Amino acid sequence: MPLRHVLLALLVVAIWGFNFVVIKLSVEALPPVLAAALRFAAAACPAVLFVRPPKTSFWIVLGFGLCFGFALYAFLNLSIAWGMPAGLSSIVLQTQAFFTMLMAFVLLGERPSRFQVLGALVAFAGIAVIAGERLSGAGLLPLSLTLLAALSWGLANVLTKKAGEINALAFTVWGALAAPVPLFLLSVLTEGWPAIAEALRHFSWSDAGLIAFLAYPSTLLGGAIWSWLLSKHPASVVAPFTLLVPITGLASGYLVLGEMITPIEVAGAVLVIAGLVVTLMRAKKSEPAIRLD
Repeated sequence: MPLRHVLLALLVVAIWGFNFVVIKLSVEALPPVLAAALRFAAAACPAVLFVRPPKTSFWIVLGFGLCFGFALYAFLNLSIAWGMPAGLSSIVLQTQAFFTMLMAFVLLGERPSRFQVLGALVAFAGIAVIAGERLSGAGLLPLSLTLLAALSWGLANVLTKKAGEINALAFTVWGALAAPVPLFLLSVLTEGWPAIAEALRHFSWSDAGLIAFLAYPSTLLGGAIWSWLLSKHPASVVAPFTLLVPITGLASGYLVLGEMITPIEVAGAVLVIAGLVVTLMRAKKSEPAIRLD
């Protein structure tokens, strides 16, 4: 992977790490599923008026939007609202890298190299070290919801690969359009119209700022860069970058929310970085992932 592509991936990692802090603040200010619905409504509108639909199957775009927009953030926002710490959620969610590798192998025929698997396992060991330090802060239900969010993200990654080389911004914008309506309906069912009306009646500039960050830098910019990288490289090469998100997530939690970082968590972060270095070094020396079809 060229250096400029690595730097773009690291930019997305930084944005998505801080994203967990903003989600935490948004679900404290608004009903969690409503916050997700507003995020994707802002991301899609008015952008769909100026961006042409991507040149790929309608069903792939719809599936991506439902996985990345509806399922991922419905599960994630609810898990954080129901007690999942922001820092821990950023860690557990990165199991999506392994879901991505597995589904890319089964559905797309992408066979990761042994070095990529080794690097991912080393990085996952780092995540396990950090999670073990923080697991007491989460219950079984919020933890399970976060794992379902990770599975949804992995499937969204595979659908992005399936779309091929397309306009990444168009794919992200039109995918985002699929999420607001089902999220809003889920909000009505789980949170109730009175809570929604109360939140909208007291919607403030600070709430608008939180939604704007979630919609534009995190969803549109980060999603477009990520989709573009997946169109250029095997999923098994791109997905492990998200294993760095817990590091930026923990740092953001420390700086903004005052969450403490222990020496054990620092050791886990070092393992994550080491695993990614192993994966990237091998990726530079290898041919593109072998296809089985």
